[in-house]
Amino acid sequence: MSRIAFIGLGNMGGPMAANLAKAGHDVHAFDLSADALAAASAAGVGTAASAADAVAGAATVLSMLPASRHVEGLYLGEDGLLGAIADGALVIDCSTIAPASARKVAHGAAARGLEMIDAPVSGGVAGASAGTLTFIVGGSDVALGRARPLLEAMGKNIFHMGPAGAGQVAKLCNNMALGVIMAATGEAIALGVANGLDAATLSQMMAVSTSRSWATEVCNPWPGVLENAPAARGYTGGFGNDLMLKDLGLAAEAAMAAGTAIPLGELARNLYALNSAAGNGHLDFSSVVKLLQGSGS
Repeated sequence: MSRIAFIGLGNMGGPMAANLAKAGHDVHAFDLSADALAAASAAGVGTAASAADAVAGAATVLSMLPASRHVEGLYLGEDGLLGAIADGALVIDCSTIAPASARKVAHGAAARGLEMIDAPVSGGVAGASAGTLTFIVGGSDVALGRARPLLEAMGKNIFHMGPAGAGQVAKLCNNMALGVIMAATGEAIALGVANGLDAATLSQMMAVSTSRSWATEVCNPWPGVLENAPAARGYTGGFGNDLMLKDLGLAAEAAMAAGTAIPLGELARNLYALNSAAGNGHLDFSSVVKLLQGSGS
Protein backbone atom coordinates (compact mmCIF):
# COMPACT_ATOMS: atom_id res chain seq x y z
CA MET A 1 0.00 0.00 0.00
CA SER A 2 1.22 3.52 -0.79
CA ARG A 3 1.78 5.96 2.04
CA ILE A 4 -1.11 8.13 3.26
CA ALA A 5 -0.73 11.29 5.33
CA PHE A 6 -3.63 12.20 7.60
CA ILE A 7 -3.74 15.66 9.18
CA GLY A 8 -6.26 16.27 11.98
CA LEU A 9 -7.13 13.55 14.48
CA GLY A 10 -10.13 15.03 16.28
CA ASN A 11 -13.43 13.29 17.03
CA MET A 12 -13.91 12.56 13.33
CA GLY A 13 -10.37 12.37 11.98
CA GLY A 14 -9.09 9.94 14.58
CA PRO A 15 -11.56 7.13 13.78
CA MET A 16 -11.24 7.80 10.04
CA ALA A 17 -7.46 7.40 10.15
CA ALA A 18 -7.89 4.26 12.26
CA ASN A 19 -10.23 2.73 9.67
CA LEU A 20 -7.68 3.39 6.91
CA ALA A 21 -5.02 1.65 8.98
CA LYS A 22 -7.42 -1.20 9.73
CA ALA A 23 -7.94 -1.62 5.97
CA GLY A 24 -4.21 -2.17 5.58
CA HIS A 25 -3.09 1.28 4.46
CA ASP A 26 0.23 2.78 5.54
CA VAL A 27 -1.05 5.84 7.43
CA HIS A 28 1.17 8.52 8.93
CA ALA A 29 -0.83 11.10 10.90
CA PHE A 30 -0.28 14.39 12.66
CA ASP A 31 -2.28 16.48 15.10
CA LEU A 32 -1.36 19.32 17.43
CA SER A 33 -2.80 17.31 20.32
CA ALA A 34 -0.45 14.82 21.96
CA ASP A 35 -3.46 12.93 23.32
CA ALA A 36 -4.92 12.59 19.81
CA LEU A 37 -1.60 11.28 18.50
CA ALA A 38 -1.42 8.76 21.34
CA ALA A 39 -4.95 7.54 20.65
CA ALA A 40 -4.16 7.19 16.95
CA SER A 41 -1.01 5.23 17.71
CA ALA A 42 -2.97 2.89 19.96
CA ALA A 43 -5.37 2.30 17.05
CA GLY A 44 -2.54 1.22 14.75
CA VAL A 45 -1.95 4.55 13.00
CA GLY A 46 1.61 5.71 12.41
CA THR A 47 2.33 9.19 13.78
CA ALA A 48 4.59 12.02 12.65
CA ALA A 49 6.32 14.87 14.44
CA SER A 50 4.80 17.51 12.15
CA ALA A 51 2.44 17.93 9.22
CA ALA A 52 5.42 18.31 6.90
CA ASP A 53 6.89 15.04 8.19
CA ALA A 54 3.56 13.31 7.67
CA VAL A 55 3.28 14.29 4.00
CA ALA A 56 6.88 13.48 3.11
CA GLY A 57 6.68 10.81 0.42
CA ALA A 58 2.90 10.42 0.76
CA ALA A 59 0.91 9.49 -2.34
CA THR A 60 -2.29 10.80 -0.73
CA VAL A 61 -2.83 13.58 1.79
CA LEU A 62 -6.08 13.70 3.78
CA SER A 63 -7.12 16.46 6.15
CA MET A 64 -9.96 16.84 8.64
CA LEU A 65 -9.79 20.26 10.31
CA PRO A 66 -12.22 22.54 12.19
CA ALA A 67 -12.65 25.55 9.91
CA SER A 68 -11.75 27.35 6.67
CA ARG A 69 -8.86 29.26 8.21
CA HIS A 70 -7.23 26.04 9.36
CA VAL A 71 -7.48 24.43 5.92
CA GLU A 72 -6.21 27.51 4.11
CA GLY A 73 -3.41 27.88 6.64
CA LEU A 74 -2.40 24.24 6.32
CA TYR A 75 -2.15 24.24 2.55
CA LEU A 76 -1.65 27.88 1.52
CA GLY A 77 -0.11 29.64 4.52
CA GLU A 78 3.53 30.39 5.09
CA ASP A 79 5.32 27.06 4.67
CA GLY A 80 1.98 25.63 3.45
CA LEU A 81 1.87 21.94 2.60
CA LEU A 82 1.20 22.43 -1.10
CA GLY A 83 4.88 23.25 -1.43
CA ALA A 84 5.90 20.07 0.37
CA ILE A 85 3.52 17.48 -1.06
CA ALA A 86 5.10 15.10 -3.56
CA ASP A 87 4.46 15.62 -7.27
CA GLY A 88 1.44 13.65 -8.46
CA ALA A 89 -0.03 13.16 -4.99
CA LEU A 90 -3.77 13.29 -4.39
CA VAL A 91 -5.19 15.72 -1.83
CA ILE A 92 -8.49 14.99 -0.04
CA ASP A 93 -9.92 17.54 2.38
CA CYS A 94 -12.78 16.17 4.48
CA SER A 95 -13.29 19.33 6.58
CA THR A 96 -16.54 21.29 6.39
CA ILE A 97 -15.49 24.74 5.21
CA ALA A 98 -16.67 27.62 3.05
CA PRO A 99 -17.07 26.64 -0.62
CA ALA A 100 -14.91 29.64 -1.58
CA SER A 101 -12.11 28.33 0.63
CA ALA A 102 -12.36 24.87 -0.91
CA ARG A 103 -12.10 26.38 -4.40
CA LYS A 104 -9.15 28.54 -3.33
CA VAL A 105 -7.18 25.57 -2.03
CA ALA A 106 -8.12 23.45 -5.05
CA HIS A 107 -6.88 26.22 -7.34
CA GLY A 108 -3.59 26.28 -5.42
CA ALA A 109 -3.30 22.51 -5.74
CA ALA A 110 -4.00 22.64 -9.46
CA ALA A 111 -1.25 25.25 -9.88
CA ARG A 112 1.11 22.64 -8.40
CA GLY A 113 -0.24 19.97 -10.72
CA LEU A 114 -1.98 18.14 -7.87
CA GLU A 115 -5.42 16.54 -8.01
CA MET A 116 -7.69 17.56 -5.13
CA ILE A 117 -11.23 16.89 -3.96
CA ASP A 118 -13.29 18.44 -1.19
CA ALA A 119 -15.07 15.57 0.54
CA PRO A 120 -16.93 16.71 3.66
CA VAL A 121 -18.76 13.97 5.50
CA SER A 122 -22.10 13.20 7.07
CA GLY A 123 -22.71 10.56 9.71
CA GLY A 124 -21.14 12.00 12.83
CA VAL A 125 -18.71 10.40 15.24
CA ALA A 126 -20.66 7.14 15.23
CA GLY A 127 -20.37 6.92 11.45
CA ALA A 128 -16.67 7.77 11.56
CA SER A 129 -16.06 4.99 14.09
CA ALA A 130 -18.18 2.43 12.25
CA GLY A 131 -16.78 3.30 8.82
CA THR A 132 -20.24 4.18 7.50
CA LEU A 133 -19.76 7.84 6.64
CA THR A 134 -21.31 9.55 3.64
CA PHE A 135 -18.78 11.48 1.55
CA ILE A 136 -20.07 14.52 -0.34
CA VAL A 137 -17.53 15.23 -3.06
CA GLY A 138 -16.49 18.17 -5.19
CA GLY A 139 -13.75 17.77 -7.80
CA SER A 140 -12.96 15.99 -11.04
CA ASP A 141 -14.02 12.48 -12.00
CA VAL A 142 -10.35 11.50 -12.26
CA ALA A 143 -9.55 12.70 -8.73
CA LEU A 144 -12.60 10.97 -7.29
CA GLY A 145 -11.64 7.77 -9.08
CA ARG A 146 -8.27 7.85 -7.35
CA ALA A 147 -9.85 8.66 -3.99
CA ARG A 148 -12.69 6.16 -4.11
CA PRO A 149 -10.86 3.13 -2.60
CA LEU A 150 -9.82 5.23 0.40
CA LEU A 151 -13.26 6.75 0.86
CA GLU A 152 -14.79 3.29 0.73
CA ALA A 153 -12.52 2.23 3.62
CA MET A 154 -14.06 4.99 5.74
CA GLY A 155 -17.66 5.17 4.54
CA LYS A 156 -20.49 3.49 2.68
CA ASN A 157 -21.94 6.30 0.54
CA ILE A 158 -20.17 8.57 -1.96
CA PHE A 159 -21.97 11.37 -3.81
CA HIS A 160 -20.18 13.34 -6.54
CA MET A 161 -21.85 16.75 -6.48
CA GLY A 162 -19.80 18.58 -9.13
CA PRO A 163 -16.53 20.52 -9.46
CA ALA A 164 -14.34 21.90 -6.68
CA GLY A 165 -16.41 23.41 -3.86
CA ALA A 166 -19.59 21.54 -4.81
CA GLY A 167 -19.13 19.05 -2.00
CA GLN A 168 -19.05 21.88 0.51
CA VAL A 169 -22.18 23.50 -0.93
CA ALA A 170 -24.08 20.21 -0.70
CA LYS A 171 -22.86 19.56 2.86
CA LEU A 172 -24.06 23.01 3.95
CA CYS A 173 -27.45 22.40 2.33
CA ASN A 174 -27.76 19.13 4.25
CA ASN A 175 -26.73 20.62 7.59
CA MET A 176 -28.94 23.67 7.18
CA ALA A 177 -31.95 21.39 6.65
CA LEU A 178 -30.89 19.27 9.63
CA GLY A 179 -30.56 22.31 11.88
CA VAL A 180 -34.01 23.58 10.91
CA ILE A 181 -35.60 20.14 11.33
CA MET A 182 -34.03 19.57 14.76
CA ALA A 183 -35.25 22.95 16.05
CA ALA A 184 -38.74 22.35 14.64
CA THR A 185 -38.90 18.84 16.10
CA GLY A 186 -37.90 20.09 19.54
CA GLU A 187 -40.48 22.86 19.33
CA ALA A 188 -43.23 20.40 18.39
CA ILE A 189 -42.39 18.02 21.24
CA ALA A 190 -42.21 20.93 23.69
CA LEU A 191 -45.68 22.03 22.57
CA GLY A 192 -47.05 18.53 23.15
CA VAL A 193 -45.46 18.22 26.59
CA ALA A 194 -46.79 21.65 27.59
CA ASN A 195 -50.25 20.36 26.73
CA GLY A 196 -49.91 17.21 28.81
CA LEU A 197 -48.64 14.71 26.24
CA ASP A 198 -45.99 12.10 26.94
CA ALA A 199 -42.83 13.00 24.98
CA ALA A 200 -41.97 9.39 24.15
CA THR A 201 -45.44 8.50 22.88
CA LEU A 202 -45.64 11.70 20.87
CA SER A 203 -42.22 11.02 19.36
CA GLN A 204 -43.19 7.44 18.47
CA MET A 205 -46.25 8.72 16.64
CA MET A 206 -44.24 11.37 14.81
CA ALA A 207 -41.59 8.81 13.83
CA VAL A 208 -44.15 6.86 11.76
CA SER A 209 -46.11 9.85 10.53
CA THR A 210 -45.54 12.72 8.15
CA SER A 211 -43.17 14.56 10.50
CA ARG A 212 -40.77 11.61 10.74
CA SER A 213 -37.08 12.49 10.42
CA TRP A 214 -33.62 11.65 11.71
CA ALA A 215 -34.44 13.97 14.62
CA THR A 216 -37.43 11.84 15.68
CA GLU A 217 -35.94 8.41 15.02
CA VAL A 218 -32.20 8.65 15.77
CA CYS A 219 -31.34 11.86 17.64
CA ASN A 220 -34.55 12.78 19.43
CA PRO A 221 -33.94 16.03 21.34
CA TRP A 222 -36.14 15.24 24.34
CA PRO A 223 -34.53 13.51 27.36
CA GLY A 224 -35.79 10.02 28.08
CA VAL A 225 -37.15 9.27 24.62
CA LEU A 226 -34.23 7.43 22.97
CA GLU A 227 -31.66 5.79 25.22
CA ASN A 228 -28.77 6.16 22.73
CA ALA A 229 -29.42 9.79 21.78
CA PRO A 230 -27.25 12.60 23.21
CA ALA A 231 -30.35 13.89 25.05
CA ALA A 232 -30.24 10.73 27.18
CA ARG A 233 -26.72 11.54 28.44
CA GLY A 234 -27.02 15.22 29.16
CA TYR A 235 -26.55 16.17 25.49
CA THR A 236 -22.91 15.06 25.55
CA GLY A 237 -21.29 13.56 22.47
CA GLY A 238 -22.79 13.87 19.02
CA PHE A 239 -22.52 16.97 16.85
CA GLY A 240 -21.82 20.11 18.84
CA ASN A 241 -24.16 23.09 18.91
CA ASP A 242 -21.29 25.41 18.00
CA LEU A 243 -20.40 23.22 15.01
CA MET A 244 -23.98 23.50 13.77
CA LEU A 245 -23.79 27.24 14.36
CA LYS A 246 -20.58 27.37 12.29
CA ASP A 247 -22.17 25.46 9.42
CA LEU A 248 -25.28 27.65 9.43
CA GLY A 249 -23.00 30.67 9.27
CA LEU A 250 -21.24 29.16 6.25
CA ALA A 251 -24.64 28.49 4.65
CA ALA A 252 -25.56 32.14 5.19
CA GLU A 253 -22.30 33.21 3.52
CA ALA A 254 -22.97 30.89 0.57
CA ALA A 255 -26.51 32.24 0.26
CA MET A 256 -25.25 35.81 0.26
CA ALA A 257 -22.67 35.00 -2.41
CA ALA A 258 -25.34 33.37 -4.59
CA GLY A 259 -27.92 36.10 -3.96
CA THR A 260 -30.50 33.67 -2.59
CA ALA A 261 -32.65 33.80 0.54
CA ILE A 262 -32.58 31.28 3.40
CA PRO A 263 -35.09 32.69 5.92
CA LEU A 264 -35.50 29.45 7.87
CA GLY A 265 -31.76 28.86 7.85
CA GLU A 266 -31.17 32.33 9.27
CA LEU A 267 -33.81 31.78 11.95
CA ALA A 268 -32.22 28.48 12.91
CA ARG A 269 -28.81 30.16 13.06
CA ASN A 270 -30.19 32.66 15.55
CA LEU A 271 -31.65 29.85 17.68
CA TYR A 272 -28.34 27.99 17.86
CA ALA A 273 -26.56 31.27 18.62
CA LEU A 274 -28.96 31.83 21.52
CA ASN A 275 -28.32 28.29 22.72
CA SER A 276 -24.59 28.92 22.60
CA ALA A 277 -24.99 32.19 24.50
CA ALA A 278 -26.92 30.25 27.15
CA GLY A 279 -23.81 28.17 27.79
CA ASN A 280 -24.76 25.15 25.68
CA GLY A 281 -22.36 25.60 22.80
CA HIS A 282 -20.30 22.55 23.77
CA LEU A 283 -23.36 20.29 23.96
CA ASP A 284 -24.95 18.33 21.12
CA PHE A 285 -26.95 20.55 18.79
CA SER A 286 -30.17 18.83 19.86
CA SER A 287 -29.76 20.78 23.11
CA VAL A 288 -31.39 23.68 21.24
CA VAL A 289 -34.60 22.27 22.75
CA LYS A 290 -33.39 23.67 26.09
CA LEU A 291 -34.51 27.10 24.84
CA LEU A 292 -38.06 25.75 24.96
CA GLN A 293 -37.91 23.63 28.11
CA GLY A 294 -37.50 26.50 30.56
CA SER A 295 -35.54 26.42 33.79
CA GLY A 296 -36.59 22.86 34.50
CA SER A 297 -34.57 21.45 31.58
